[in-house]
Order: sequence, then structure tokens, then C-alpha cells
Amino acid sequence: MNSTVFAPWDDPDQKPLIRFRNVTKKFGEFVAIDNLTLDIYEREFFALLGPSGCGKTTMMRMLAGFETPTSGQIELNGQNIAPVPPNKRAVNMMFQSYALFPHLTVWDNIAFGLKREGMEAGKLKARVEEMLRLTRLERFAKRKPHQISGGQRQRVALARSLAKAPTLLLLDEPLGALDAKLRQDTQFELMDIQEKTGTTFVIVTHDQEEAMTVASRVAVMDEGRIMQVATPDRIYEMPNSVYVADFIGDVNIIEGRATPLEEGQVRIDWAEAQPPLFATTSARFDAGQTCYLAIRPEKILITADQPQSNDNALRGKVVDIAYLGNLSTYHVALADGTIIKAQTANTRRIARRTFTWEDEVWLSWTATAGVLLDR
Repeated sequence: MNSTVFAPWDDPDQKPLIRFRNVTKKFGEFVAIDNLTLDIYEREFFALLGPSGCGKTTMMRMLAGFETPTSGQIELNGQNIAPVPPNKRAVNMMFQSYALFPHLTVWDNIAFGLKREGMEAGKLKARVEEMLRLTRLERFAKRKPHQISGGQRQRVALARSLAKAPTLLLLDEPLGALDAKLRQDTQFELMDIQEKTGTTFVIVTHDQEEAMTVASRVAVMDEGRIMQVATPDRIYEMPNSVYVADFIGDVNIIEGRATPLEEGQVRIDWAEAQPPLFATTSARFDAGQTCYLAIRPEKILITADQPQSNDNALRGKVVDIAYLGNLSTYHVALADGTIIKAQTANTRRIARRTFTWEDEVWLSWTATAGVLLDR
């Protein structure tokens, strides 16, 4: 989804579809959700991302109506939904297990909820066929769930969830049961279906790559709190804390002491045997303040010769190489034992790799390549 075109969160006149207002959820003494406030907009594909136990599934269960907040309020379309039972909410939930009826055909699985609602036969047939087309399952309509693949079963569960045209669809780790290649394909299918239907999707996942691929915005969670809510590119390029920087993708975190210079430049003194580093930031740092430079491996240049004009240049030795097909990650040990990861694209065959184990190399990056954080 192109966030430059679709960005209702930047428009003060837009009313959120979902609003969490100071929501706390306790289980006994355990605080699962801690005074959480969050807005989600219509037509968003919103991802709740975090490690196990961070509260993301509890948030989803409160939206679905399976849990009620201990305090605070959850609104859907401006209405407090706490008193509304799950089956009366304009919300549907797709579970990781898919929960398909094994004795029913694909067609009947999709039709099940509509039949229970008493939809008129002609409308029901048209709606099921529309869902089969949307999820590209027309050829499998007469098959039972055990006669189709895992990816197809996932699409049946999605079609059944969307058949009742919910305002909001909740997806709980929906791709967890699929293998890596199929997961990737299905992520793009989900985005395509979400865009075609215009339904608001909220996905719970601990898979950062999945969240970054499908979502219009991502909420990174930890211990019942939201650490940052932003578009995937901002979360990756401009994390607001060491926790977010470390949770999303691969990163080098260098702790040091800040000395502010002119025009947003900060000098970072970080290791006795190493030269100071330099970063550009709009954030304010005091002299001597502890700071953390977060620098992504792909922003670091690895060369055999000392770079001529660079703010940050460090010397080290290659101690490990992770070959990932399209990329290679070099683990470089500096004189003081610090390991820095640098990444290069593999444009050549492996036999012609530029660097190998034990090579002496230089690492360098510009002052604007990293993000300077205060916590």
C-alpha cells in the first residue's frame, strides 16, 4: 500500500474507525495491556507486532469481544463496543487454525455464516460466488478442506470471514501454518484482497517481515505498551528507541557519550581505542549524555582500502560471513572486540566474492546513515 496516497492518520479531519482510549486489561495482578491509546482508520491494513506475551492478541480479543477492558474504552465507528456481544459486532475474526468444517465443501464453508443469518438463496449464491472469485477458489468449490492445500484452506477461511462483509476483519497469525515461499505469496494476496474489498484489516503477528510487507502502519508492542506506531518505512528508517530499532530488522547498536556540535552534528565517544563517530540528528543531546547509534548493516560500506572522505571509518577483521543468496552479511571484529555487521548485495557469483574470513577491512558510513537515540 502506498502510504503517500493513503494516509488518513495525517489528516486531522479524519475520524478513526477504531479508538482505544486509555485501555488497561488485567488478568488478576498481571497487566496485559497498560493504559493504551491508539487510533486505527477505515481501509487500513494495521499490524500489531511484538514478541509473545506483549499483549497484541489480548488487544485483538478485546476488539472481537472475547475479552472486556478492565478500564478505558474501545470505540468502533464512535460507539463504545464493550457492551456489544461478539456476534452482534460488525467484526469478524480469522483464526490461525482456520477452523473449517471438515465435512462441508469449500462452497458450504463459505456459505455457512450467511445461511445462519437467513440470507435469501439468490443473494447467498451470488455472495459465495463473489467470494470464490475474489480468493481464486472457483475450481475448488466442490472439494472438502482435506482435498486442498494449506494455502487454499487459508483462502477459504478468508473468504468465509469476508462473506458477511464485516467492517473490520481481525487476523490472528493468519500465515503461521504456511511454509516460507507460500507465506510470501499469500502476503501479497492478502494485500490485494484487502484493497479490493476496502475492509479494515488488523493483523497480529510476531513476524516483522510479514508486518512490514502487508501493513499500512505497524504498532510495535512490548509488555502491554505501544512503543511506536508508524508506516513500515518510518519504523525501519526512523525508530524512536533502541527497542524498536533492535526488534525490526538487523542493526548495529553502538553506545557512547554525546558531544553536540554545530548544525545538528553530534560527536559520539564510544571506545577508548576507537576514533569518535559522528551523526546528524534533529533531536537534542546534552554534552556527556548517553546515546545509542543505530546503524543498519546495509548502510555500511566495506572496503579493502581506507576511505578518503568519511565521517566514520573503522578498521577490523572479517570473522564470520552469512551468505543469504542475494546478500552477504560480514561480521567484522574491531580491535576492542566489538563486532559490527556490514551487508553487501551479491551481484557476482560466490566464487568471486571480494572479502573472505580473516581479511583486514575498513567499514565506513556517512553521518546521516545512522539514527541517534537517547534510550
